[in-house]
Amino acid sequence: MQELPKTNSSVGIDLGIKDMAILSTGEKIENLKFRKQLEDKLRREQRKLSKRFLNAKKENRKLSESKNYQKQRIKVAKIYEKIMNRRTDFLNKLSTYIIKNHDIICMEDLNTRGLFHNHKLAKSIADVSWASFVNKLEYKAKWYGKEIIKMDRLYPSSRICSVCGNRDGKKTLDIREWTCPVCHTHHDRDINASKNILAEGLRRRQAI
Repeated sequence: MQELPKTNSSVGIDLGIKDMAILSTGEKIENLKFRKQLEDKLRREQRKLSKRFLNAKKENRKLSESKNYQKQRIKVAKIYEKIMNRRTDFLNKLSTYIIKNHDIICMEDLNTRGLFHNHKLAKSIADVSWASFVNKLEYKAKWYGKEIIKMDRLYPSSRICSVCGNRDGKKTLDIREWTCPVCHTHHDRDINASKNILAEGLRRRQAI
């Protein structure tokens, strides 16, 4: 363990698709969509790979002996590697930034495997790499003497007013802002959720 200096700061994190991470400080970390940036090129090169695969089959040649197929396979592999490297670099920098600036990090324990069953969201979830981000936060927290507090993913962080505690009704994903009917505070849905995650995480920590 290589402990970092204490900052006396705690943060709540709400994970999303449009913005990858929304912090209780009000910061929003944009989802850079690394796969989408190279999607057209990837699709084009994959089509070429499919054609060369079919050509090799028609000519009864083994794929291992088809130079054109192997060259194209390497091209596709390099695009995937570029996507992975860009994403990994981004997640490393972001997780280090959060760990260095906060002693306690509160977040939801997301069921990413379950979310992959939603085919409309599966590609976006894979590209945003929540699981990898959380893993990096966890091992860096252990290494640098910081603390991660996770809460049940069913905790209704987006339904509670972070100012007065009023619990409002369920909101569809298209509702990005709302006003509390009790204290009339106008909320950004995600920032409000991250503030509630922080408050609930600290409450649970004190209750232990």
